[in-house]
Amino acid sequence: MNTVNHPISKASSFKWLLKREYWENRGGFLYAPVIAGGISLVMSLLGIVFGLVAMHRAVKSGGLHLNDENVSINGLDLSLLTSKLDAKNLHDLANGLDLTLILSSGWPLIVLAFVVFFYCLGALYDDRRDRSILFWKSLPLSDTSTVLSKAVSALLIAPLIAVIASALTMFGFLVMISIVVIAHGGDPMLLIWGPASPLTILAGHLSWIPVYLLWALPTVGWLLLCSAWAKTKPFLWAVMLPLFAGIIVSTTKVMTLFDLTGGWFWKHIVGRLLLSAVPASDQFYRGESMFSGNGNMDNLVNELGPSHQLAAFAMPELWIGAAVGVVFLFLAIRLRRRAGEI
Repeated sequence: MNTVNHPISKASSFKWLLKREYWENRGGFLYAPVIAGGISLVMSLLGIVFGLVAMHRAVKSGGLHLNDENVSINGLDLSLLTSKLDAKNLHDLANGLDLTLILSSGWPLIVLAFVVFFYCLGALYDDRRDRSILFWKSLPLSDTSTVLSKAVSALLIAPLIAVIASALTMFGFLVMISIVVIAHGGDPMLLIWGPASPLTILAGHLSWIPVYLLWALPTVGWLLLCSAWAKTKPFLWAVMLPLFAGIIVSTTKVMTLFDLTGGWFWKHIVGRLLLSAVPASDQFYRGESMFSGNGNMDNLVNELGPSHQLAAFAMPELWIGAAVGVVFLFLAIRLRRRAGEI
């Protein structure tokens, strides 16, 4: 009986490598952001409980004021309180809800920065340390595919899971406070879902993923390069080399030869090598943050919306950093091919 062997395509091999990275690092990719979102919901629940206790005490003492009117009622009747809200109160409510949604759903994205950083540091170092690299090199898998699968896992798979966890946290928070509103006689569509902008925030998070893929490339490339090169302590090499370079540049003032300052080197070299994997770090390079506009929260959702996120593609720093990151990945692949022993 003749057996026909069908060669595995490169696409299938790459897909298998991505699955391997996910299953081997499921704790960081999946559990860490989900747990972070769960902790955020628990902290939010505690805040809601303490807030309700304070509100009930204020109502009983007659200390609750809306529109300069003293509202004294038996119990916290949100339907009555809603009737006292004017347009400005509703506008402030919307801003407050959006800020709360962003802060509560941001925990998985904060965890993402740590997951990507330490995942990349060990991605090419760990299998050299335990010599499992000899097994992987015996398989029909190219070093290029191996390194790229790790880069894609850090730049696309991990952020996508973190955004999903962030969205679940955000909608979980909305459901939680909606239940509280209903329990106190309020209309959640009027007080919660109407003023808030969860879909706009979610669209902004999703549009941020391709921006992150390019913006984080220099950090991911640098960490993978150190992971492929360092014979021991890749963390120290990855962190101390840029820091020492920054100290030397600052003390020698060598950047003045290029009409630049030491601060420019720290921001555009050291910062991009070590901190580009931090979500929303590109906004700081644009001189922005979620609190830009002198504390005015009116444009908060717009600043985190899809159009504003995608505006990062017009930044030269994004493309220059991405090109440098590609060079780092190329060097990591070259080192991977020569790796056999530590």
